[in-house]
Amino acid sequence: MRPRPRPPINGRGIFSGTGLIITGLTATLLAMIFPIWSYADRSGTGLDVLNAETVSTGYGPLSALDRDFITKVRLAGLWELPAGRQAQQKGATPAVRTAGQHLIEGHAFLDERVRDVAAKLSLELPNEPTEQQQEWLATLNSAQGVEYDWQFANILRLAHGKVFSVIAQVRASTRNSLVRKLADDANTTVLDHITVLEATGYVDFDALVQDMVADSTPPLTPSPAPPGPTADPAPATPVTPPSSPTYTLPPATTSPRAADTELFEVS
Repeated sequence: MRPRPRPPINGRGIFSGTGLIITGLTATLLAMIFPIWSYADRSGTGLDVLNAETVSTGYGPLSALDRDFITKVRLAGLWELPAGRQAQQKGATPAVRTAGQHLIEGHAFLDERVRDVAAKLSLELPNEPTEQQQEWLATLNSAQGVEYDWQFANILRLAHGKVFSVIAQVRASTRNSLVRKLADDANTTVLDHITVLEATGYVDFDALVQDMVADSTPPLTPSPAPPGPTADPAPATPVTPPSSPTYTLPPATTSPRAADTELFEVS
């Protein structure tokens, strides 16, 4: 067999090979740098979120995060108050009915506080729960007996866990004195509600952590901020507060039987 000819070793061949190597290295470098540029320019990171649409007020700077927190406090009361009243009627155990009383009194107090803060900052507040919150109420409306207690404890515990992290972030970063005090009140109230919900013995912590992790990845861009201060904000319809807080923490309970809890799963 004739030997296979080798390519000529000349300047042209050397430069052709070198050009291919340089091209490949350049493409690799660009592929590594582009995600960094993309991330750096992407909205919703670091101080961009904290300072987005910040306005000056007589109580300190008011950021989009602050306004979003105020809106979430109001929304929580719009659906958790009805859920608390329902739990007192449909709860199959004393611990669930006691948790319902905590929701009523805690969110009646917070609703009064958040309406006062919104009025001082000239912020509009919603008067209807979100679509997801209405779906949660619909789930509770259709449940009965042990299933109701299980759904109530897990849906409310999941919702409180999500807002708890928001409260911590706002409390740590806000520069507005009204928002800071509201975050203190919300922190105390939500922690109390988490405690009484867990005391029912129905909280499925394995399912809870899966749901929390699934929702932990932030979106590429932040959601639109709620409306800023306006000259004449629409009034928020007040809820009927109780005469005075009278609840106590429910006694510790043993977890429901496995046969009962296995019937239901967090969707």
